[in-house]
Amino acid sequence: MTTHFVPENLPTHIQHFINGKFVDSASGATFDVLDPVTNKTYATAAAGQKEDIDAAVAAAREAFVNGPWPKMKPRERARILNRIADAVEAQEERLAEMETFDTGLPITQAKGQALRAAENFRFFADLIVAQFDDAMKVPGSQINYVNRKPIGVAGLITPWNTPFMLESWKLAPALATGNTVVLKPAEFTPLSASLWADIFTDAGVPAGVFNLVNGLGEEAGDALVKHPQVPLISFTGETTTGKTIFRNAAENLKGMSMELGGKSPCVIFADADLNAAIDSALFGVFSLNGERCTAGSRILVERPVYDEFCERFAARAKTIVVGDPHDPKTQVGALVHPEHFDKVASYVELGKTEGRLLAGGGRPEGLEEGNYIAPTVFADVAPDARIFQEEIFGPVVAITPFDTEAEALELANNTKYGLAAYIWTSDLTRAHNFAQSTEAGMVWLNSHNVRDLRTPFGGVKASGLGHEGGYRSIDFYTDQQAVHISLGKVHTPKFGTDDAAKVDG
Repeated sequence: MTTHFVPENLPTHIQHFINGKFVDSASGATFDVLDPVTNKTYATAAAGQKEDIDAAVAAAREAFVNGPWPKMKPRERARILNRIADAVEAQEERLAEMETFDTGLPITQAKGQALRAAENFRFFADLIVAQFDDAMKVPGSQINYVNRKPIGVAGLITPWNTPFMLESWKLAPALATGNTVVLKPAEFTPLSASLWADIFTDAGVPAGVFNLVNGLGEEAGDALVKHPQVPLISFTGETTTGKTIFRNAAENLKGMSMELGGKSPCVIFADADLNAAIDSALFGVFSLNGERCTAGSRILVERPVYDEFCERFAARAKTIVVGDPHDPKTQVGALVHPEHFDKVASYVELGKTEGRLLAGGGRPEGLEEGNYIAPTVFADVAPDARIFQEEIFGPVVAITPFDTEAEALELANNTKYGLAAYIWTSDLTRAHNFAQSTEAGMVWLNSHNVRDLRTPFGGVKASGLGHEGGYRSIDFYTDQQAVHISLGKVHTPKFGTDDAAKVDG
């Protein structure tokens, strides 16, 4: 095995960023950050507690109430957002190296994340400049217009899979619309989040507008969700955590946007382009180490092509290159953390009792240390099997046959989740009707997960609450205040006078 790559100038200690300054926790508490290839501690990170969240929210609130950011013209904020995008693109190589080192994501897949993050900032820079609001007129009587304004301090809680890019999904629209933010990144992967502080400062973001508090979900995350001066929470993560956040946010009636777990179906009909479907299904479940919420982790195949699909899919899965995330040949790297590795490995063992193992099934040969699991394929999986119903979030897939379109739809909708779905057929009428009957927030027809930033992103059922993306993000991060102006004499009932009964309401 080759020597494990370590990026240059790697920090040994990661701090919070509050009111324009890097600081440790008030208590001095820290937690260890592991490299997923060796599972050795490479850094400590400040572990945020309630008092650190309080300090960050106070800074963000002060910047919102008395600072220049919310009052800037859209073009001024857009210029700063574009400078942020320029800075992200300029350090794409370093960012990719750090992301790969911190998450175990293959380097070739990490390299696209910086460009996508930059594009998020450019997109919302354009959107706020082009933004216009509604006006409604009643000639000679009234004009009504919408005054769209930022809400306040946005609490952003982000996951450990592709962390930098997913942070940009929330940071860009929250800042573009004039809010200030407190970001709580996932504790498994705090490394790349620490880059935002200098990027924002150098781009001209005023102190207090962006604040970062590292820490555990049940400590820092919990304090952020419960803070009475944080009116918005945007969370991406696992469904059970989402339910806890929803309960805790209810006390202060916070605005909520939650993109949660998934167990997305990939439905392949006999008339599909089988070569393209196999390529897409493999990429959809094994890219990003299978650690993706939109993974097509349940493959439903029509009976006439089921055996051929299983044989070809498994053969390809066996040839996927698993190894050091920094090797450009690697297609599946190390899972993010030993805790997560244990969870995925337990599902692999469970799957051996619930399906027919066609590929993988455990740790790859020659990779005795690190969080490596070979791409694992189970066939003939029953719809009530746990590996069919539960989110595994790793390189593990369940394949199930179907005989009729009605059965395929029943199977596709037969989980508590409803994030994404992938449908493969050459029948255009069936494609549209099936897509519209599928319980999923997003559906791809004859394609893998390729997303236009203008479209809504979100799920139904246990996969989420609300949508972000495009104008939906603008809607979430702003209040729409209706302002009414009378253009003529206002006829008001004269309460307390003899004329009151004569006047129409």
